[in-house]
Amino acid sequence: MSIFTKIISGEIPSYKVAENNSFIAFLDINPNAKGHTLVVPKKEENKIFDLSKVDYNKLMEFTYDVARAIEKAVPCQRVGMSVIGLEVPHVHIHLIPINTMVDMQFTNKIKLSNSQFISLAEKIASFYI
Repeated sequence: MSIFTKIISGEIPSYKVAENNSFIAFLDINPNAKGHTLVVPKKEENKIFDLSKVDYNKLMEFTYDVARAIEKAVPCQRVGMSVIGLEVPHVHIHLIPINTMVDMQFTNKIKLSNSQFISLAEKIASFYI
């Protein structure tokens, strides 16, 4: 069972920004930038291309809505998207508010307090359609 499955089941707390029957989006607790969000299918699959085409397209639709909410909530030039998947064997998409290319590299991390995470999650969630 992946850490994301534990988050989905509520075994591990998260800063949720959006959810439906099939997907969940929550703030990354080790973010590259303020608003760095992970979008995860509730069904545990190791690799994104293991998803059916239907599930892949539904994941992209959900991701689109979450990215639009992030754009409205967090000042940035754009929201970058990355699918790497080596660190957790459960499909996940990184949505990262960016102003430079360096913001997409996973080398510079920022620290946020619990109250900052809560406030940010609430703000993004308020813009989620």
